[in-house]
Amino acid sequence: MEPLDLSTFEYNVVERPLTIDDYDELKEMAELCFPGIPSWTREQIESQIQMFPEGQFVIEIDGKLAASANNVIIDYDSKLEWHNWKAISDNGFIRNHKPKGDTLYGIEIMVHPKFRGMKLSRRLYDARKQICRDKNLARFIIAGRIPNYHKYAETMTASVYIEDVLNKAIFDPVLTAQLSNGFAVRGLIPNYLPSDIESCGYATYLEWTNLDHVPGGKRRFHSLVEQVRVCVVQYQLRTVRNFDEFAQQCEFFVDTASDYKSDFVLFPELFTTQLLSCVESSRPGQAARQLAEFTPQFLDFFIDLAVKYNVNIIGGSQFVIEDDILYNIAYLFRRDGTIGKQYKIHITPSERKWWGVNPGKKVEVFDTDCGPIAIQICYDIEFPELTRIAAAKGAQIVFVPFNTDTRHGYLRVRSCAQARCIENHMYVAISGCTGNLPFVENSDIHYAQSGIFTPADMEFARDAIAAECNPNVETLIIHDLDIEQLRRHKEAGSVQNWNDRMLDYYHVAYHEDGKDFRV
Repeated sequence: MEPLDLSTFEYNVVERPLTIDDYDELKEMAELCFPGIPSWTREQIESQIQMFPEGQFVIEIDGKLAASANNVIIDYDSKLEWHNWKAISDNGFIRNHKPKGDTLYGIEIMVHPKFRGMKLSRRLYDARKQICRDKNLARFIIAGRIPNYHKYAETMTASVYIEDVLNKAIFDPVLTAQLSNGFAVRGLIPNYLPSDIESCGYATYLEWTNLDHVPGGKRRFHSLVEQVRVCVVQYQLRTVRNFDEFAQQCEFFVDTASDYKSDFVLFPELFTTQLLSCVESSRPGQAARQLAEFTPQFLDFFIDLAVKYNVNIIGGSQFVIEDDILYNIAYLFRRDGTIGKQYKIHITPSERKWWGVNPGKKVEVFDTDCGPIAIQICYDIEFPELTRIAAAKGAQIVFVPFNTDTRHGYLRVRSCAQARCIENHMYVAISGCTGNLPFVENSDIHYAQSGIFTPADMEFARDAIAAECNPNVETLIIHDLDIEQLRRHKEAGSVQNWNDRMLDYYHVAYHEDGKDFRV
């Protein structure tokens, strides 16, 4: 079996400014999203781009327009006719845009029906909120449709309908999503868009408050905090009847991590071994190769999750066969739809004996939207040279999916992970499995206490543990890691292990891609 071409599983997700060249696709999307409602004219779009270019943006997936958002900045006035969309948007031309205003007004948001369910509206709302932070705006106001109201219009008023949506008694595809994005209902607007038959002409007046707003400030006040939110899953292995049952449990954790706005979610090494419960049992070496047959399905599933939930996923690790050779590979599924992979380099004696796993030969450092990271699979973290190489390549966080059977094995992973933090001024997150798999030889019992570790110095947690799971229970932990604090510590910490290495006395030498390197 040749190595899988990861590009066949990848998405190309791009958030970019709207251009006039997008007009035909934008108009087509509007007709699908708002049937019966007049779409933007080319002149309106040209005017919006001219007046406020950074406020008009789209999401493109594999070269196709998938979603869009259009906005204008105005001055807040409690007497303003918020019910009058034409007045606030200048009938869609936004010539009333005020660069020094204090309020962002969202004049439209669309998600192409083909791409619904991928949570693209959340990405658009997050981008709008970021405009508020960057421009020190006090608030973000929108008028939202209530497209399910027509189903209830004969039995309740619009205000009662909204109350029921607020109380979770009724689901509305627009209002429910807006509430989950932090908006508060400030009022009900009748006759907002009379042509909107589904909403019976009504719209809600919603507001999101920018808590970072500095009254009187002319710009955003940059914080000296650069946080990355990490979610670590401590996963319980269990019998499953098919891949869908496995997928359901994985999606629960990714959904939860996304709800808490995590940047990364980390799964354990070989947590996919539970899939062996839904195939015919065989000898360990053959079972590992049976597990590898799930790899295409595994890749498809996790890249879909990364894009849908807008979170970078380190998908534990999985057996993969390349050119008839068995490897243990960890995949990085980025939220922009791309995939990276790290081969396990150091193979334990039991992996060789039972499964016939072969080693990889390269330390990868992956660029992400939160900075460079590395992945080291279980045993690899016990070799300090690998982390030295990763640190030299710029890694700030090392993610360690592990799978250990006893507390002794876990302690080796944990102790070495903490040592790597001190030696290289970095964060290390470890994720392990709990539970038993009686039908899987060499992966039948498990012990884990997953955690997130920091350097040991005054500015970090007292015991250098940012967060830690209770041992041997299925759970997850979420913690914010400050990358700026890490940089300052490396330059001016109580001790400076990286800077104080005696390179004239010792160094790490390695051979990679046909070249020799030393660290």
